[in-house]
Amino acid sequence: SVQTVQDFQLKQPQDKVVVTAGQNLTLNCTTSGNSSIPGPVKWLKGWGTGNETIYDQTGVFPRVTRALIGSDTDFTICIRDVQPEDAGTYYCVKFRRSLDGDEVFLHGKGTVVSLQGSALVPSIVAVAVVLFLLLLGLFIALCVYRRKHRAKAESQCLAGPAAMGSFSPIPLLCCAGTTSTPSKVLDAETSHLPSQQSSKEDDNIHYADLQPLPAAPQHGRSPGAACSEYASVMVAAK
Repeated sequence: SVQTVQDFQLKQPQDKVVVTAGQNLTLNCTTSGNSSIPGPVKWLKGWGTGNETIYDQTGVFPRVTRALIGSDTDFTICIRDVQPEDAGTYYCVKFRRSLDGDEVFLHGKGTVVSLQGSALVPSIVAVAVVLFLLLLGLFIALCVYRRKHRAKAESQCLAGPAAMGSFSPIPLLCCAGTTSTPSKVLDAETSHLPSQQSSKEDDNIHYADLQPLPAAPQHGRSPGAACSEYASVMVAAK
């Protein structure tokens, strides 16, 4: 795990690291020996033309920080909130400054990073709790609305008989009668009926005056009981 060139040593001890998505990843790298070689130490993901700079001493990397900021020998880094795309091989690399720019001087053997599963991060838990509370509140509001609607319907039914008392009596044609004895119209309101009802067929027709029932006490009526009327029928005696 120790690479040495011109008395300069670079140590990258981790061969493989397995981390769960959402957790933090620590990659270790230290240097020692000849400290007069100019040039930075960087972390690269991948090797060759497709490599990606994960950390250097001059750039800005939001999820990557140094374990010991300002150290000249410890270049251990910490990557926060690891995601599946962070899987790969990471190299700690010492560059040497030259007239043509920075060139690779020494690098570690690489650390293979792989992910397993996924962590239930706090933000997901918070969203789940909020959704549960919203659904619970909606359920309670629905129950309260249905209860109020049912109570209103019951109160309207109980108030029905009292309201019916304001209606005027309604003449009702009744089919009960005899063919032998003509009937007489005993209700004063029947005097307004058309004259054509004085035919022979009228002898078999009686008229009934529907009267509303008096309002019954509420404690004696069962919920949902149907409202009713009674008819007073007057028939001439034979």
